[in-house]
Amino acid sequence: MGASARSPQYRTVRILLALALVAAAAAAIASLPHGASGLGELHQRLGQLRAQRAGHPFEFAASFFALYVAVAALSVPAAALFTLAAGALFGLWQGILLVSFASAAGATLAFASARWILAPWVRERLGAKLAAINSGVRRDGAFYLFGMRLVPVFPFFVINLAMGLTEMPARRFYWVSQLGMLPATVIYVGAGTRLAQIHDLRSIASPSLWLVLALLGALPLAARGVLRRIDSARRLARWPRPRRFERNVVVIGAGAAGLVASYVAAAAKARVTLVESGAMGGDCLNTGCVPSKALLHVARSVHAMRHAAELGLRVTPPVVDFAAVMARVREVVAEVAPHDSVERYTQLGVEVLRGRARITSPWTVRVDGDGGVVELSTRSIVVAAGARPLVPPIPGLDEVGYLTSDTVWDLRELPRRLLVLGGGPIGCELAQAFARLGSQVTLMEMQARILLREDADVAEQVAAALRADGVELLTGHKALRARIEAGERRMLAQGPAGDTEFGFDVLLCALGRVARTQGYGLEELGVALRGNGTVQADAALRTSIPNLYVCGDVTGPLQFTHVAAHQAWTASFNALLDGWWSLKSDLSVIPWTTFTDPEVARVGLSEDEARARGIEFELTRHELAELDRAIAEGATGGFVKVLTAPGKDRILGAVIVGAHAGELLAEFVLAMRKGLGLSAILGTVHAYPTWSEAARATAGAWKRGHVSPRLLRWSEGFFAWRRR
Repeated sequence: MGASARSPQYRTVRILLALALVAAAAAAIASLPHGASGLGELHQRLGQLRAQRAGHPFEFAASFFALYVAVAALSVPAAALFTLAAGALFGLWQGILLVSFASAAGATLAFASARWILAPWVRERLGAKLAAINSGVRRDGAFYLFGMRLVPVFPFFVINLAMGLTEMPARRFYWVSQLGMLPATVIYVGAGTRLAQIHDLRSIASPSLWLVLALLGALPLAARGVLRRIDSARRLARWPRPRRFERNVVVIGAGAAGLVASYVAAAAKARVTLVESGAMGGDCLNTGCVPSKALLHVARSVHAMRHAAELGLRVTPPVVDFAAVMARVREVVAEVAPHDSVERYTQLGVEVLRGRARITSPWTVRVDGDGGVVELSTRSIVVAAGARPLVPPIPGLDEVGYLTSDTVWDLRELPRRLLVLGGGPIGCELAQAFARLGSQVTLMEMQARILLREDADVAEQVAAALRADGVELLTGHKALRARIEAGERRMLAQGPAGDTEFGFDVLLCALGRVARTQGYGLEELGVALRGNGTVQADAALRTSIPNLYVCGDVTGPLQFTHVAAHQAWTASFNALLDGWWSLKSDLSVIPWTTFTDPEVARVGLSEDEARARGIEFELTRHELAELDRAIAEGATGGFVKVLTAPGKDRILGAVIVGAHAGELLAEFVLAMRKGLGLSAILGTVHAYPTWSEAARATAGAWKRGHVSPRLLRWSEGFFAWRRR
């Protein structure tokens, strides 16, 4: 800009010019008619204006053009009225010609004034932020300007001023604006031509006018579709598109998400290929949900046998044959495996290829398998690559060796001393299971408490249960270094009281999971990732490559099997109908369960989350100790906690701690999904004595708290009168 641009004189000129423009715009706004009254005045003066045009056609058109440019340049909100007037006065084609060039010229003048008056001031204050914006404008500015012109999310005058603050060239701004505003110009001018023909109410009902109005309403929807197609073509332009496609969709990964995605495509009679390099069923079947629940069942059975005396039974203390336990776990996996097998999915119509997939373009996937290398062409791709266990960068970890939730199933001997890193759901479940089977378990969590995503009272109840099972909890401890000393594995940790070191025999890392995004072509395609390493996707589960979709743990945000299956249905549907129709993935009502004993099940907002986000709520809590079925089974530890909108029975969230919590939660999930409140649950007959009565009892507790005291007093008086 130069020193002169920063001089006091220069700034004074800019300020005076800005004040003059604001004053001129204010005067113009005050003098011009607006809304329905403006439209009515225009209709009344049409005859007079047409007579002036007939007498001096060139001068009249030039004056109209200049006036339109001035209105647009001064950002006066009367563009729609002037565009209608152009149609009424000049007809369709001449009106379009005048408005198209006048609106673009006026917008460019507003753009230029913002650049000359405001840009230096903004540049001085934003600095690096503005540089980042300019970088995006240089890359995609023309497309986004075109989109904003085509679908007016913001008023045009705001766009003019905002773009003037960037480094977009004025010439590019002009032609993109003219092109983007052209469809709306055509429709508005067309509407103006009908304005001149309205003489009474019957004229308003003419089919041609209704057609124009319908086009005005449909323009934003059509424009969005056009923009999406243009954006898709722009993003895919650097890859050659096959002349025809061998498949409708290729699914990468045969875990929970990939299996559902391929099933949906096959059920729709599309040609689908599922590629998997590892075991069918993915993490859930082989190293996650299925084996862990089988192990937890055994551990719970051992726990029940140890406490059989409380039920009046004389049982010999159980002896755990750990090798047999793990064999039982493998049997369970093998029994479930046929549901996810190659044979079953082949019968369903899915082509299953065993091998390593690599995406070579948005339309091609190379599979390197036992039968050699195969190149697949496909209209769409669904990535369901899942996630892997997170291994922390702790010095000495490789030296001492470690297990993860993927490899712990290779154990054949029960660890005498097990150290678990991580107090999330996986860490808590496995720590409790191994403690009940006989290991001396230490669970280390860096945060102040375990189960950080749950309420503090929920986490404390689980922590108490873990301690009762013999688990030593070291919360607020950070692992610093692992080493082997005199043949013993040792861990140095930093805790609230300082550094501490202790020995262990087996180390289990249970610190969460990281999305698998490398090794199969996403990097080469430039697929955008989020800051947490998951694949970025919109609500339709579409990535930055338009015909590449994702589902499950690779994109998140919730890494649960049932969420993966839900997303897979949406992703597969959208991949099959890519460019024609799309659904949005709705994760607003998603349940989850931590399978400790007691279980923790939750849907919607928790108490701590609601407070952190400043959301007002009412809390209703019902203790399971008051439930007859819980008393009968000696499982009274736990509670049901429901958050509702103040003064209403609308459910904002529900948390259950106790036996069968995962099953009990389903009623609240259904109520939230269908918009039913606690009154509907209270009015539903529940069998007695069942665990499901906990939901009805909680709804009853809410109802008792919302009975009007005045109504109770009136009722008491009424029935006293009835006794006379």
